[in-house]
Amino acid sequence: MINRLTDALDFHGQALALRAQRQQVIAGNIANADTPGYQARDFNFAQALRSARGDVAGGAPGAGIARDILTPGGRPSPQLQYVQPAQTSLDSNTVDMDRERANFMDNALKFDATLRFINGNVRTTLDAMKSANSP
Repeated sequence: MINRLTDALDFHGQALALRAQRQQVIAGNIANADTPGYQARDFNFAQALRSARGDVAGGAPGAGIARDILTPGGRPSPQLQYVQPAQTSLDSNTVDMDRERANFMDNALKFDATLRFINGNVRTTLDAMKSANSP
């Protein structure tokens, strides 16, 4: 029983850490929108979460985020990829502000949803423990 609760919270915790890392990457792209030659970066969130969970080929299921995604300091470090520009620019900057704003808002909404899932899981667990102890 405890393992199921821990696994559910662990999954959402891993997703939250990756969402926070993606937000930083997108914010970095936005900050460098006017930097000549800057190459926008991003990572595939679904692939990074699968890797964190150990669900990729060669990984043991449930290996945890610390296996491949977290640095020794505890920060997520998914494999960043260069973004393919939709339109070339004269200064070789590949940041598309419309795409970055949309990604930023999408990621922020999903970050908030993950927080709500964690809050809901904890609240449900606390309510279940309270009802089990009441006469």
